[in-house]
Amino acid sequence: MNSIISAELIERKIYLIRGHKVMLDRDLADLYGVTTKVLLQAVKRNLKRVPSDFMFLLDYQEVAALRSQTVTLKKGRGEH
Repeated sequence: MNSIISAELIERKIYLIRGHKVMLDRDLADLYGVTTKVLLQAVKRNLKRVPSDFMFLLDYQEVAALRSQTVTLKKGRGEH
């Protein structure tokens, strides 16, 4: 069953990091209805199809800053 996701919900999952609007892997996985592990496996299997600027790892300070912005980000999440 297809469900419509509101623009507001998507906008709340967009963060400004390094001057770029980004979404965390966990939020993308949630939007697609899969686990983060499944999403990351699909990306790894299709690396040739993924633009080089599509993803990057957060450093410790970025994770800490992001964690302080959100109450729901659990320790160990968003650090892929």
